[in-house]
Amino acid sequence: MDSLPSKTESFYNLSANHRRDMDWWLFGATLPILAAGLMTMFSFTGNNAFASHQFIWIMIGMAFFFGVSFIDVRFLRSTWVSVSAFVVSALLLGGLFAFGTITNGSRSWFDLGSFSFQPSDLAKLVVIVILAKYFSRRHIEIANVRHILVSGLYAFVLFALVLGSPDLGSAMIIFFIWLGMVMVSGISKKHLFAMIGVSLLIFGLLWSFGFKEYQKDRIRSFIDPLADIHGAGYNAYQSTIAVGSGQIWGKGLGYGTQSRLKFLPEYQTDFIFAAFAEEWGFVGVLILFSLYGVIIWRIVKNSLNGATNFEILFGAGVAVFFIVHIVINVGMNVHLLPVTGTPLPFMSYGGTHILTEFLALGVVVAMRRYSRPAHKDAVKNEFIGPQ
Repeated sequence: MDSLPSKTESFYNLSANHRRDMDWWLFGATLPILAAGLMTMFSFTGNNAFASHQFIWIMIGMAFFFGVSFIDVRFLRSTWVSVSAFVVSALLLGGLFAFGTITNGSRSWFDLGSFSFQPSDLAKLVVIVILAKYFSRRHIEIANVRHILVSGLYAFVLFALVLGSPDLGSAMIIFFIWLGMVMVSGISKKHLFAMIGVSLLIFGLLWSFGFKEYQKDRIRSFIDPLADIHGAGYNAYQSTIAVGSGQIWGKGLGYGTQSRLKFLPEYQTDFIFAAFAEEWGFVGVLILFSLYGVIIWRIVKNSLNGATNFEILFGAGVAVFFIVHIVINVGMNVHLLPVTGTPLPFMSYGGTHILTEFLALGVVVAMRRYSRPAHKDAVKNEFIGPQ
């Protein structure tokens, strides 16, 4: 029987190895972004309600990150895990139609009393897992259009359920995750152009039969921003003013007039980038983008060191996940894209997206720690569906 000192020494060695294998660049890059989000919320609310609630979610998210990074996540390669996650995610999204809470015209949340849960955030991560699983052995055959269609079917099920909520922003992200992972897997140009054509056709059908009127108004206001600055285009118009008024150095913490005087709506969620840019200016925005660049660089670097194609594809999916969130949120804040309610990673107020982001990074770090080949039985089961 092992003595207590030997057990203590083993635990210490395990902890030391864990600290050594941790990607501190990746984790460290999130901290200034989290701090910037908290300071922006605190400077405008008049009380610390948003900031204090967000701080709690950040602490829980960090616990997720470190906890998951300690786990051997190679079990994600197994078929039953990815399929089970897909089924659970689809059931949760379907449950919104019966039990979801309507907020701003969208039934996207489960109200659990003291907090709310948004299944679409989890669905984005599930799409990455199941597509990484599907492509991990088929990437050499991706030129076969059948695999594009089958992978698209997996993504489309969750895409359709999310869009039906309706949550256009999350649905767009699921689509771009699928598109990005297909392109990383390798796709011929003719199939790529065919996909673009099909996407335009789907957009036309959605415009005619799927989009709600307020979603159409947002797209119309994007095309002609000055057409209705007191109605559908108000939010985007005010956010553009906020970003521009920050100039080079910003107005200073707590001196952003657009947010402080309540001209800028939802400054703690959708338009936190505009509130930040107004206070910190162009220099602050450059620093923010640099930090996001470090996060994406570390995700890609860690995934390229993966033992199998699954790790590489999962990392690619997570990188696309963050890139698309950043591009859409910043784009709608500077009126380059329609307003879709997409959060800015690690900055926007909200618990579910913070947990999802930390969970995704935790899995990436865990894959870095356990980057050794899978057992032959696991490799044998890398296919989803008929082989």
